[in-house]
Amino acid sequence: MAETSSGRKPAPKLPARRAPVRTCVACQESTTKRELVRIVHAPSGSVEVDATGKKAGRGAYLHRQKSCWQLAFKKHALERALKTSIGPENLALLEQYAAALE
Repeated sequence: MAETSSGRKPAPKLPARRAPVRTCVACQESTTKRELVRIVHAPSGSVEVDATGKKAGRGAYLHRQKSCWQLAFKKHALERALKTSIGPENLALLEQYAAALE
């Protein structure tokens, strides 16, 4: 390998990082993690939308489309993926979030 004018070898080129891929629990379509919304079952027992994608707990992913959210509610896909039952107060908050989507 050729040396630079400072006498050091140039740093090797690293391969490009691949974006993490996740699957929507409603439509089962795989896409990049950033295109999905994470819903988390926190250790405290609550189920909530995780805007940062980094909260502690078991996570499930949905597209940012009303159709995926409605399908997930209808088929109880979130409850199955999170391995918990969703209480009425948490379900109301999730439905409120879904209503604000396109």
